[in-house]
Amino acid sequence: MSASRPTLTVKCPTCDRAVPWLPEQLFKPFCCERCKLIDLGEWVMEEKRIPGEPLVDDDEHSDTFWQ
Repeated sequence: MSASRPTLTVKCPTCDRAVPWLPEQLFKPFCCERCKLIDLGEWVMEEKRIPGEPLVDDDEHSDTFWQ
């Protein structure tokens, strides 16, 4: 006899809706593509950051990509 476990549910990081952690849920941990894109936009606009010192100084290495 196998007991089925309840489905894990997490909160969408963008809107706090409940998101079932299932293979069918394509955008997990987000509830939908819209919330995923909102989060991505916040990272791109540098509204979100990982704390700490930068690994590379952007000014020091700005021309290395164009040589």
